[in-house]
Amino acid sequence: MKKCNSLQEVRAEIDIIDSNLVELISQRSYLIRQAAAFKESVDEVKAQDRVDDIMQRVRTKAIELNINPNMISELFKIMIDEMVETEISEFRNGGNF
Repeated sequence: MKKCNSLQEVRAEIDIIDSNLVELISQRSYLIRQAAAFKESVDEVKAQDRVDDIMQRVRTKAIELNINPNMISELFKIMIDEMVETEISEFRNGGNF
């Protein structure tokens, strides 16, 4: 972790991280759309077991990093719910993103 020497520097670092987060979420979304081509049903798209595994993994990682696991769970719930809807749309369109 970087030690900043001013509020401006802190904000600049936060802006970089925010940009990186958006890029990573975009990459995740791209992969989610690809996954639709490998699924055979909407239930398989929803993949509740996979969602449960992801949620447990990110909560564990949050605890390891000493950040609020409930906040991380909420963020991932929103992201996963939205991406599942995107994947369902891709699946219904034949997985041709």
